[in-house]
Amino acid sequence: MAAPAVLRALRRLCGVALFVSQLYVLSGRAGSLMATKHSQPQSTFAKSLTSTSTNAPYFRAAESTEIPAYVTKCPSNGLCSRLPPDCMICNTNYSCIYGKPATFDCRVKPHVHCVDQNNHEQENFTINMTCQFCWQLPTTDYVCTNSTSCMTVSCPRQRYNATCTVRDHVHCLGNRVFPKMLYCNWTGGYKWSTALALSITLGGFGADRFYLGQWREGLGKLFSFGGLGIWTLIDVLLIGVGYVGPADGSLYI
Repeated sequence: MAAPAVLRALRRLCGVALFVSQLYVLSGRAGSLMATKHSQPQSTFAKSLTSTSTNAPYFRAAESTEIPAYVTKCPSNGLCSRLPPDCMICNTNYSCIYGKPATFDCRVKPHVHCVDQNNHEQENFTINMTCQFCWQLPTTDYVCTNSTSCMTVSCPRQRYNATCTVRDHVHCLGNRVFPKMLYCNWTGGYKWSTALALSITLGGFGADRFYLGQWREGLGKLFSFGGLGIWTLIDVLLIGVGYVGPADGSLYI
């Protein structure tokens, strides 16, 4: 009687084990199906990302077509010979004779439009200019930076390093921006006529020196009554010839 009972128990255990194994297999298949379903949108999304990334150079190329900054300096539909040098490219000939007229072949830069004497649009043209480098131009043809720290009234007269830029309507050879040593020529607003008038009328009280910003000399003249008149006469001569100037080293107006 005991043996049949043991056999029935073993059959039940085998049935339970078989049921559990079938559930495990079914659960694994369901998980794989869910994974494949979720992976499909992800791959689609990845493809969309790659497609947009391949389109990126197209947008960058579109941004690179912006109008250059030099176009703002170029008058539209004006005479080609009157264009500023920044608007054209010229084949300069450095073997021309200095100081003599020279003719150079030029063409306009991209996005620049100009016309000839007959109002016909053209790209290639010629310009006439004097054969000389930009730093050899007259002082009226370029603009230089000014210095407010050097002494204009000094012996010898001081110079300073300036950066000069050629005016737009002037054509020349070489660099249009160049360094140059210039004399100090700035002014602080002091008038030579006012200083001379104060020296003649109130020089004995040091008014001329006070006006020029020379406080120590002014106090010396004030308490010495103009050096008993001698200092006053000397200052009239020195201010009259321009030897004594403002204390900041600037020029008279």
